[in-house]
Amino acid sequence: MSEFVPIRRGWFLMGSTEGQAGEQPVHRVWVDAFQLAVHPVTRREYERFLDATAHPMPREWENPAFRDPALPVVGVSWDDAQAFCRWRNRHGDTVRLPTEAEWERAARGGRDGERYPWGNDMPAWVPAGGVGPLEGPWPVTLGPSTRFGLKGIAGNIHEWCANWHDATFYATSPAVNPVGPDVGRRRASRGGAWRHALTMNRIAARSSLDPSFRYTDYGFRLAR
Repeated sequence: MSEFVPIRRGWFLMGSTEGQAGEQPVHRVWVDAFQLAVHPVTRREYERFLDATAHPMPREWENPAFRDPALPVVGVSWDDAQAFCRWRNRHGDTVRLPTEAEWERAARGGRDGERYPWGNDMPAWVPAGGVGPLEGPWPVTLGPSTRFGLKGIAGNIHEWCANWHDATFYATSPAVNPVGPDVGRRRASRGGAWRHALTMNRIAARSSLDPSFRYTDYGFRLAR
């Protein structure tokens, strides 16, 4: 089962002036205390869900590049992630996907303005120096923990977030616990990806995808 760490409440500066227009303006945001999983949901964890339900398998489930139980599960849609959360919650848990604001607050670890969760430079432990594409994702336990005790956040896979994506949302975002726009066509995601030119992304970098799509560099991390 997933291990969680506390993310303390507080203000932080969300966004960046060095990325795409959707990361601007930099704005001050308050996030209430919550918990975030130390690492993304693994293939081992997701397999228990599949064994207990009739849910469809992820994309390329039998591909050897994704079969190690210690790897993050990939090839899952936003809808699949929601189904996993509902299954967990039927057994007494209270898990969900984090919002973009919660994800960025957690990845920053209490420090504003840094590019990566480990500072301004690409961490030395990232495979191939952070240059991809790689042959597949790396194990979720690789590398040191962040200041908030998280593993691998911002690298390896895109992580689904709860909210809809809107490139203009930051201009009108509420200052307290923003949950994104009410409607949309694509769901927000964060982090780098093993099959991209850069396998670790800047903390503030935003991405999105149709919630029904299953890409092999997409997975998810639980919040509660």
